[in-house]
Order: sequence, then structure tokens, then C-alpha cells
Amino acid sequence: MLVPPERTAFYLGSYPVMKYGITLGAAIFVSVLLLCYFRKKSFEEISEDSLLDLTFYVILGGIAGARLWYVLLNADYYFSHLKEIIMVNHGGISIHGAIIGGIAAGFIYVKFNKLNFLRLADLYSLVIPIGQAIGRWGNFFNSEAFGKPCILPWKMYIAPEFRPAGYRSYEYFHPTFLYESIADILIFVILCIFLRKIPHLPCGILFFSYLILYSAVRIFIEFIRTDSVLNIGTIPIAVIVSVIIILISLLSLFLLLKNNRI
Repeated sequence: MLVPPERTAFYLGSYPVMKYGITLGAAIFVSVLLLCYFRKKSFEEISEDSLLDLTFYVILGGIAGARLWYVLLNADYYFSHLKEIIMVNHGGISIHGAIIGGIAAGFIYVKFNKLNFLRLADLYSLVIPIGQAIGRWGNFFNSEAFGKPCILPWKMYIAPEFRPAGYRSYEYFHPTFLYESIADILIFVILCIFLRKIPHLPCGILFFSYLILYSAVRIFIEFIRTDSVLNIGTIPIAVIVSVIIILISLLSLFLLLKNNRI
């Protein structure tokens, strides 16, 4: 059984430092280390200086996109509480927003500096799943993004104040953060196998494979969760976005494989 601990890690004077923020910081730190490792091992033509410069903008774009997407999906609340928009430490970010924001920032940087977008996207795609796997534990510390009621041995206890309406009488829920964290690690392993086993991998294969694999995981997870922020009919917007990403990525993979005759 999983029991979320206290949200606050420690205090700097009177300011609380949240475990959620520390987890996201750890995810970024480990991801940057892995980027440098894979660059040196398999992407030697990319200079380390260019990679680190690009990473700075990708992180900024990812954070901004993650928050903006979440705010837009909860517009009624945030437009009535404008000060809360910048309070990222209170939680409330979106993986889809982070992906879109990071890709947009990276694309702009790459075009200005005349770099190979798909080659760099492949490198980042190897690393992003590990960052996501670590970052999802922030949901555990915040008692958020959990699933429906659960009686399995790995069930997660949720305190009454964090239980959604309609589930107040339940104590234990699916730890969907854990499911996704494990799935992200598996995605990382699969992409590493692709990189190692397929010689002369065309640029973009890892990138679009990551998008397909993660989107498939997200569709499965979304139907277990209880906190979808916006539905169209009965379908969570995250599922719709994931399906669109899968379709675009499949078409892109088809064109890449056709052009490279693999």
C-alpha cells in the first residue's frame, strides 16, 4: 500500500520547499545528464554547446507549455484566480502541454541555428521518458493524478481532503502515477533497443516512436484516472489529443520508412 508523505520537504525561512518541485528539478537534472551521455555515445555530430543551449530553451518552453495548457483546460477557475496562474508550485501542469511547448521552442531554436530538427528530436526522445518517470512521483507527493478506487495490494491511500467529489467514502485508489512511471521506463528501454539494434536509423524514427508509445500509454491511463480536466462528451481531451498525435506520428513514420526503404 502506498501512503503519500507530507508535501513539504523543508522550509527556507518561512517559505515551504515542496517535494513536488524537488521531484521536477530532479527529473530535469537527470534528463540533462542523460542527454550528454547519449550525445557522446550515439550523436557525436551534435556539439555539446549547441545541445546545452537548446536544452535551456526546451526546458523553458516545456514548463511554459505545461502550465499554459493546464490553465487553458481549467480556464473558468484560473480566469477568476489570476494570481494562481503563475503558482506552479501549487501543482497543475500538463504533459501534453510540456511536449508541445518543448517541441515548439526547440523547433524555433533549430530553425534559427540551421540544425537538424529530427536528429535532435531523436536524442531528446531517448531521454524524455526517464524525465517523465521521475516527474510522475511529484503527483504521488501531491496526492494527485490518481485513479479510480482500488483494492489491489499496491493501492494508494488518499486523504479525505484530496478525494474527488463522488469518491469521498473511498480510501484507496489506483496509483496511476506509478503505472505511468513504469510504462515510461519501458518506453525508454524500447527506444534504446531501437537505437542499438537498427543500424543507420533514419532521423525521426525514435521521435515519432516515442510519441506513439507515450500516447498509447496515456490513453490507457486516462480511462483509469478520475481527474480529467476537460471532456468532450464523455471522452477526456487528453485521449483525443493522444489519438491525434498517434495518427500524425504513424503517418510520419510511414513516410520516413518509405523514403528510406527500411
